[in-house]
Amino acid sequence: MEFLCYHRDRSGSMPLRQELLEAHWAYMDGFEKQLIARGPTFDATGETCTGSVHALDLPDAAAARAFAFDEPNHQAGVYRDVLLRRWRNTLGRTMWEFPGGREGGDRFLVLGLGAGEPADTDPPAARDDLIAYGPLLSDDGTAWLGTAALVRAPDAAAARAVLRTPARYDVVEVHDWSFGGRPPA
Repeated sequence: MEFLCYHRDRSGSMPLRQELLEAHWAYMDGFEKQLIARGPTFDATGETCTGSVHALDLPDAAAARAFAFDEPNHQAGVYRDVLLRRWRNTLGRTMWEFPGGREGGDRFLVLGLGAGEPADTDPPAARDDLIAYGPLLSDDGTAWLGTAALVRAPDAAAARAVLRTPARYDVVEVHDWSFGGRPPA
């Protein structure tokens, strides 16, 4: 069962986040085999973290809640809130399998939040810049609640365009994002 977890940082929590970096990475090491994608989001300057996104495959919703709320940054108060939703990995790969690699180009997290008739459940035909993509679902997997994508794009407007039916969303968020985890050896 796949889930998308987006922890949003509390204002002014960057020093605490930096202090807990190794604890965060060590925690994530325990989920290495389940992770589909991970990484921080940033403000417009690209210097201050605004959140942390994780897509992963876990046994059930209880395991997903434990993952989200036992995370060291969450426990210490780095995050102001958590978006945790079932998600379907329509690309069937991890970010490490993204043909575009870890470097090159700007990367974004795109969240389209809505309800009702599903939209954009399948990835666009042009997939070369999609790192991860899929619908956000209710806990039981039956109701569509939006779409989430990690995408390489020249700018935020191009990233937002990955959602082909923008009128179907109550809100669309676009966040600067980068591949997360320990730097490659």
